[in-house]
Amino acid sequence: MPGLYLVSTPIGNARDITLRALDTLELSDALAAEDTRTARRLLGIHGIGLRGRTLLSYRDHNAEAQIPKLISLLKDGKSVALLSDAGTPMISDPGFRLVRSAVAEGLPVIPVPGASAVLPALCLSALPTDKFLFAGFVPTAGRARKNFLSELAKSRETVVLFESPNRLCRSLSDMIAEFGGERPAAACREITKKFEESRRGTLDEILAHFSEVEPIGEFTIVIGGAPERTVSDDEVRERIAEAMEEMSLRDAAAFASDSLGVARSAAYGIALELKRRQSRT
Repeated sequence: MPGLYLVSTPIGNARDITLRALDTLELSDALAAEDTRTARRLLGIHGIGLRGRTLLSYRDHNAEAQIPKLISLLKDGKSVALLSDAGTPMISDPGFRLVRSAVAEGLPVIPVPGASAVLPALCLSALPTDKFLFAGFVPTAGRARKNFLSELAKSRETVVLFESPNRLCRSLSDMIAEFGGERPAAACREITKKFEESRRGTLDEILAHFSEVEPIGEFTIVIGGAPERTVSDDEVRERIAEAMEEMSLRDAAAFASDSLGVARSAAYGIALELKRRQSRT
């Protein structure tokens, strides 16, 4: 059927591809891939020929030029298969702009689910999987990097990140500065490949290991959520009293709630109590 098919491809082992994905690659009128060489290799492994079909390069740097071509094919009633280099299109992958353009034009978009490094790494980490936050790649710029990790450190959910081997140790060091070295974590590399490895422990222990052993392969880092913290009424009262020197009662309660992680209703009740005490003195 006509439409844009988001085809998940293996992240390592070439056999980790679905029968439906193979059918889609075989039958689509055109294909778009982040790296056409990688796409040709995958097609060759599974005995799928192009047979004169269009195979377009679609990457971040050429998206502006390629999107109109792909949208034109879709408007002509063609089926187009979008492949990432490895894993699921749209997951830390340049497919977003193309999908957004197709949706804006009212064109059908069809997912063809399959491999992704996120869920296998979660399973391998032995950390809680009932709730998790996937945040993609760690920014490289200093300020953006610090702010990014600082926000993630507050998350009560398990955090999943991607990182390259040449930046791994730097990222682990920065994570320790924000999360604390005792935070439980796992660094999973080469998932589904011959030298697959999952290193589990604290962030301190994982950094110590890869400071001595050269990191090789793409990494998925999984970090345990922030531990529950019990906040006393006295702490809330003190935070509100400080804030009320510059804020209204309601804003001070909201500030204490956000900064200490307590319920708004509880903080507001303590603020009212504090206000009544101040009125009697």
